[in-house]
Amino acid sequence: MTVHNADIAALFNRMADLLEIEAANPFRIRAYRRAASTIEDLPENVAQMMAEGRSLSDLPGIGEDLAGKIAEFVETGHLKSLEEVEARTPSALAALTAIPGLGPKRVHVLHQSLGITTLEQLAKAAREHRVRELPRFSAAIETKILDEIAKHRTAEKRFKISTAEDFARGLVDYLRSALGITQTLVAGSFRRRKETVGDLDVLATCADGPAAIEHFVAYDEVETVLSKGPTRSTVLLKAGIQVDLRVVAEESYGAALHYFTGSKAHNIAVRKRIQDKGWKLNEYGIFDGEKRIGGRTEEEVFRAADLPYIEPELREDRGEIEAALAGKLPRLVWLQDIKGDLHTHTRASDGKSELAEMAAAAQALGYEYLAVSDHSRHATVAHGLDPKRLAAQLDEIDKLNDGYDGFRLLKSCEVDILADGKLDLPDSILKRLDFTVCAVHYQFNLGIEEQTQRILRAMDNRYFNILAHPTGRLLGERPGYAVDMDRIISAARERGCFLEVNAHPTRLDLDDVHCRQAKQIGVKLAISTDAHSTMGLRAMRYGVDQARRGWIEADDVLNTRSWGELKKLLSRRGL
Repeated sequence: MTVHNADIAALFNRMADLLEIEAANPFRIRAYRRAASTIEDLPENVAQMMAEGRSLSDLPGIGEDLAGKIAEFVETGHLKSLEEVEARTPSALAALTAIPGLGPKRVHVLHQSLGITTLEQLAKAAREHRVRELPRFSAAIETKILDEIAKHRTAEKRFKISTAEDFARGLVDYLRSALGITQTLVAGSFRRRKETVGDLDVLATCADGPAAIEHFVAYDEVETVLSKGPTRSTVLLKAGIQVDLRVVAEESYGAALHYFTGSKAHNIAVRKRIQDKGWKLNEYGIFDGEKRIGGRTEEEVFRAADLPYIEPELREDRGEIEAALAGKLPRLVWLQDIKGDLHTHTRASDGKSELAEMAAAAQALGYEYLAVSDHSRHATVAHGLDPKRLAAQLDEIDKLNDGYDGFRLLKSCEVDILADGKLDLPDSILKRLDFTVCAVHYQFNLGIEEQTQRILRAMDNRYFNILAHPTGRLLGERPGYAVDMDRIISAARERGCFLEVNAHPTRLDLDDVHCRQAKQIGVKLAISTDAHSTMGLRAMRYGVDQARRGWIEADDVLNTRSWGELKKLLSRRGL
């Protein structure tokens, strides 16, 4: 059995959820959540690290006990301690945590107070207005629960792009190990780098289609073979994600890749241009009557439509055809354009790595700078820094910078935006920073006008620079708070502020639509990881993917600049 990092992270998060439902020791619960976060952020496969004899207990937040549990799961496929907790917790009760807004603590209250163990019981209690009377609940929360239950019952299961990437990587490596398979690529929304993926569409070229299909269905992660033919098969992986494999001829590969990458609307627009010439385009190629005249590469498809090559991230029929015809396609930002990370955390707040360790990891990535932006004092659960602790950290940064050549730690802080729109720290300490990253971390339930005004008031502070994760959403966990992003983006332009594209795969906030909206009115973006460990720095690629979907070019991004150039852009002190 192939064990993915996502499997282990899910295992530890499930353990934490079940323990929290039981109201177990909070330190134990946090240990499992920290471990899950560490494993999820790892760029390397944990099972492979074990096979190479590397110590897992050296990883941040992973002690001997948790390392042993990881080893147990990798070696046996089971975790005895989890099975013991599951045995005493009704399975339907644990499933309630899948409803946005229902964390384990609220599930515990529902179970203890109303005896609720199933979704149906919860819906009935909410309709009867019994939920609103409980601690940690209200009439508004009760109404939201009913809405979320309705969505949950009809929702398609989707996977974060990082999770899908983990599954895809192992599958593609496996397929490429087969003799005769010459090209393999994952198409669909995965290739367009959408933030969540419903399934995986895989293309391969092989002279012996049936042999490639047999190799595919023999993959040890396959749970069920849903269909199988000589050149196409659909399977369900043990992780719950569906995979379609199509084996195509070399001369059809480009046409098939374009077709199955999508989007459907983009394909229709391209196909119409080719049809207007009297030709035909499908997944097998470009045809003039019965004669194939192209389709070996995607470039041939676009040439037949009299278009330049269009990057997959742009293929949503949102103006890319018109831009291509006008010669105005954006030169999209690339990962190698990024010169530093502007939002990271250390052990000083809720990070898992020391300041010097984060700096070393940033230098290993080739960065010129790294901003240290630990939480401010209001974030007590994250051990936020008060002015005294922040001042001490700034002194430590000065000492470290004295020893660097060609690299610089930047002084920052993730400053809470308080309910009244004030910043969590006084100007006397903020003025010592190179810049601030400001964020909403609580009171998500304010009305849209109140929440918008809260952020706008914060932006009036001359020490406000970057709005972090601007909508506060967590993909698959909670929607963003109600906020008028049109006004926020316009205010950022007027006040000389900037917006963050948070690269953490659970956030990816801004979304692609707001990225493009910001670009259109000249608001520059910071693509930052919000890394809480050295491994978390490697999530930058997901933020770049999101920015590319929003038509973002290198010049639209703050951290494609040297520190000297960036410093000038960030200065608002004269306001």
